[in-house]
Amino acid sequence: MKKIITGITTTGTITLGNYIGAIKPMLDLQNDNEMFMFIADLHALVTPSDAKDLRLRISNASAIYFACGFDPKRTTVFIQSEVPAHTQLAWILNCHTTIGELSRMTQFKDKSAKKSSNGTETVPTGLLTYPTLMAADILLYDIDLVPVGKDQKQHIELTRNIATRMNNKYGKDLFTLPKEYTNDVTAKIMDLQDPTKKMSKSSDNQKSFISLLDKPEVARKKINSSVTDSENLIKYDPVNKPGVSNLITIYSALKNEKIDDVVKHFDGKNYGVLKSEVADVVCELLENIQTKFNTLVGTKELRDLLDRGKQRATEISNKKLKLINEKIGL
Repeated sequence: MKKIITGITTTGTITLGNYIGAIKPMLDLQNDNEMFMFIADLHALVTPSDAKDLRLRISNASAIYFACGFDPKRTTVFIQSEVPAHTQLAWILNCHTTIGELSRMTQFKDKSAKKSSNGTETVPTGLLTYPTLMAADILLYDIDLVPVGKDQKQHIELTRNIATRMNNKYGKDLFTLPKEYTNDVTAKIMDLQDPTKKMSKSSDNQKSFISLLDKPEVARKKINSSVTDSENLIKYDPVNKPGVSNLITIYSALKNEKIDDVVKHFDGKNYGVLKSEVADVVCELLENIQTKFNTLVGTKELRDLLDRGKQRATEISNKKLKLINEKIGL
């Protein structure tokens, strides 16, 4: 049995891309592994928001996790900020990480450039130290596998480097070295309007992504207006046909079918049929999730489930933090 963890930030809505790339793989794994899932509200502070909006997004994200099918008997679901060991270990890891390592992180370079492209905007320190908090999220629980998209692998590499450095200094039994778990077929869902980019909840174009809380009819319209090409040939070719390939990937993931089988299914059919059938499976997913979500969000039942997860996560992380403090001299 492996220990596995994942967290999704609340910097926007949870998208279909998040579901296929992170949530669904976890659902497939929870029966045979020890699972941890957290709402990464501390990571969300990198993007400014007002308190009322942040609380709402935390509540929505929590309810969606359970609505997607996570079983609290098998998966420990908790809110990151409610387990203080995360920030305590993050500071310790900061002190064992160099500025050079953090400034070379691709996401830091990309996001800081966008935030201050003309040099007049300030870049928050949290954007630089984000990876050490992520490393703390992982190392606190002696995690074996971390489901990640292709753009997150660098974070796992940094986590392993920090853990190895501290193991060498304080004892090889201090940290478990995590490995990334990537589903090569469904790890990356692309933007519906610009399929050369990853689907992102931070996009300014609402048509470019599907939220798990989008009304099914809205999601259908977004799929119907998604960018394809003029060839009208349904073929899986991410380089030359990124839009069509993205729709095939979505269908493949939600139907649990191989890419080759999906392509055979659509052989001889046009893009209208492809979009219609992709929309059907997406809308079915959204309807199921939203029915469960609406019965759970804002209720005492949800708070009780999160309190149960917080208690278990706190017990495990405090025990680990105590060991770390003893090893490093605190």
